[in-house]
Amino acid sequence: MKNCYLLLFVFFAFAKAMTAQVTIDPQMDYYLPSDVTYNPDIPTPEEIIGYVPGKWHVTHDKLAQYMMALAGASDRITIENRGKTYEDRPLLLLTITSSSNQNNLESIRKAHQDRIDGIGSSADAPIVIYQGFSIHGNEPSGSNAALLYAYYLAAAQGPQVEEQLKNTVILLDPSFNPDGLQRFAGWVNQHKSENVTIDGNDREYDEVWPGGRTNHYWFDMNRDWLPVQLPESRARIASFNKWMPNILTDHHEMGTNSSFFFQPGIPSRTNPLTPQMNQDLTKEIGKYHAAAFDKIGSFYYTEESFDDFYYGKGSTFPDVNGGIGILFEQASSRGHAQESVNGVLTFPFTIRNQFTAALSTLAAANGMRETILDYQTKFYANAAKEAKNATIIFGDSKDAGKTDAFAEVLLRHEIELKELNKDVKVDGKEYKKGNAYLIPTAQKKSRLINALFQKTTTFTDSLFYDISAWTFPLAFDLDYSMNAGSSVSGTPVTYTMDGEQLKIQKSGTDTRNLAQSDYAYLMEWNEYMSPKVLNDLLKDDIIAKVAMQPFELNGKSYDYGTIMIPVSRQPISSTALRDRLNQHLQETNVVIDPVDTGSTVGIDLGSNSFVPLDNPKIALVIGDGIDPYDAGEIWHLMDQRYDITITKIELDRMARADLSNYNTIIVPSTYGSPDKNVVESLKTWTRAGGTLIGYGNALRWMSSEKLLPMTFKSTKNPATNVTFEQRGDFNGAQVIGGSIFETKLDRSHPIAFGYKDDQLAMFRNSTLFIEADSTSYKNPIRYTDEPLMAGYSSKINLEAIKNTVPFQHNSYGRGEVIGFTDNTNFRAFWYGTNKLLMNAIFFGKAM
Repeated sequence: MKNCYLLLFVFFAFAKAMTAQVTIDPQMDYYLPSDVTYNPDIPTPEEIIGYVPGKWHVTHDKLAQYMMALAGASDRITIENRGKTYEDRPLLLLTITSSSNQNNLESIRKAHQDRIDGIGSSADAPIVIYQGFSIHGNEPSGSNAALLYAYYLAAAQGPQVEEQLKNTVILLDPSFNPDGLQRFAGWVNQHKSENVTIDGNDREYDEVWPGGRTNHYWFDMNRDWLPVQLPESRARIASFNKWMPNILTDHHEMGTNSSFFFQPGIPSRTNPLTPQMNQDLTKEIGKYHAAAFDKIGSFYYTEESFDDFYYGKGSTFPDVNGGIGILFEQASSRGHAQESVNGVLTFPFTIRNQFTAALSTLAAANGMRETILDYQTKFYANAAKEAKNATIIFGDSKDAGKTDAFAEVLLRHEIELKELNKDVKVDGKEYKKGNAYLIPTAQKKSRLINALFQKTTTFTDSLFYDISAWTFPLAFDLDYSMNAGSSVSGTPVTYTMDGEQLKIQKSGTDTRNLAQSDYAYLMEWNEYMSPKVLNDLLKDDIIAKVAMQPFELNGKSYDYGTIMIPVSRQPISSTALRDRLNQHLQETNVVIDPVDTGSTVGIDLGSNSFVPLDNPKIALVIGDGIDPYDAGEIWHLMDQRYDITITKIELDRMARADLSNYNTIIVPSTYGSPDKNVVESLKTWTRAGGTLIGYGNALRWMSSEKLLPMTFKSTKNPATNVTFEQRGDFNGAQVIGGSIFETKLDRSHPIAFGYKDDQLAMFRNSTLFIEADSTSYKNPIRYTDEPLMAGYSSKINLEAIKNTVPFQHNSYGRGEVIGFTDNTNFRAFWYGTNKLLMNAIFFGKAM
């Protein structure tokens, strides 16, 4: 009976807590230090946006409005708009320092860059800190704290503040992710009650799919610092290179029941390219954070989670560029107030902690100024001593498109690059002028080059917060050699910038101009932009066919997948067809040849081995139950790279939608199985002739529903001699967080059309292992006997993946079902496997 009473007491106490009412009405003195005075001529946030930060979640438009107002009122601030997001929001950056420094800013910047090259002293030099907020839009305490921090820097008065501003140039990025911040602020503000509920079950704390974490195309912006594929990233990398900051801080949020984290992270999970001094200085900076949090009574922790391994994160990218990256993680209220194990967590409290961390960063930068400036100089001096005087060569003799795309990544990171002067052969691989580049390794950013080409398979720790491999030439499926030899030469690459668009200026004059044919045109499928050209033709019902076999014509060899475009019986004139193809020839690297005969060595152009192609009408399944990252990466690929129109349909609407409008449906990786009615709808549609393409965990229910029958290989690693304390590390070690594996291709299969080699590096972040089919030709992509190319894999997973397959195909009624175990479009920089999805879309019927 006592136990019953105790349970009732706990229940009612919990119910009372969940229905408690909280008023959110903070005042400025809750946040601001009281030991300084504030200039009354500087507008407070309330005077511009209408409320004290924390009462509401700031929307990006109001955040931008306040930053512009501050810049207009303060001689300590200059502001620039570095571009715009996909939703046309400005990418603002405030440069904040003393008014005297503002008058001499360019000289200070140049002197700072000179010190990196060992010129000049750090004795009286300002330190540069880049402070960025809320790269995940639904981690908003950072951007809301930016309102207060910017006000403090503009308005605070007193000897200490003046000295800090004299000694520091602050690059304040108030919102790393404007589109996500706007989306999340709209959600929580519209669901806020006058009497704020702290019940986590309330709709305010349960935002709809895909949530506000990501940008417009549902990318995690904090994974793009190294790939630099998105406009937000391109703006901040340009700012980073312009200033080369000594410290960069990245303000995040984590689970509601946590406290506050600041780096260093787990020491054993630091990238080996990062100097130990970087971690030592990070720990020393942490003492300033600890003192500041002790002063206001906030709890924190360090060195127990997170890591510094993947250089594509904001808190790690600086570490390979001579700076110090700092991650802040604040427990999230995910709205205005929420019950937690530590009591009621209010939004103003989370903002105050982020503001405190921003101030303690400023204090650390000033207290350790000369030490940190000297570290940056030594970083590059040591890098110069380590760098070998070698030349890296990379390229694809059949695909200038993805070769140029990788070159663009390097140029955005201000890595010196040369265009190959003449065709050469290195390590048995052919490199062609116009399709290959050289990287001198003895240059300032030699350590960053090493990071981009890093190919590690042995690790001191088996747990990773993010991916363990990202080797860029493998991601782009490029041939490369780490030492091309002294006889290979090149010309320095020049390029132009139009907004965020970078265009490489190749040597020589491009005289490509398509001659008119009255018979047919042949387009090679190797080039990265070939799918864009093909889609442009098919969408206007221009007839095109794909070659199922190689052939020769006019002394030239044409590979599997060559696209044949006849001139006769087209809906447009021969002249209009030629002009259209010629425009693509001028704008892309595609190879298009006019021919005047159908007689070939091999299959003639009138052969049935040229299969007619249909205009793809694509539906992409999204919504609850779908991985938003996978979905967004597919959307981005179609919309931004290939100009292919897709229709996004919520998963729970699939059973009600008229699917007859589409001939292709793509299902990204799912969480669990869809509703039975959805599955039956997809079955009916596929039987009628559709092409169904599935990814990741979608393959499990596709297999169980006999859409794509497969045999999954199970792995078991019994926990022998593992203690309770070690259980988390043991389970984490069984995960493939993101590694690169080698596959062998059957180039005669349509899924492999356009690949010049029979070897392909594929990214994996799952343990979904599929047994190969007993019929050999049904395994056109197969992992090799020794598949691990880069990254971590446990021994049991490495054994399990050998000779399994990442791709399966099945004919279902009059339709086709195609499945990939892993994302072929990972984070927009896996150019090398994008073509697999495009082949599935265009050539599914040819399988």
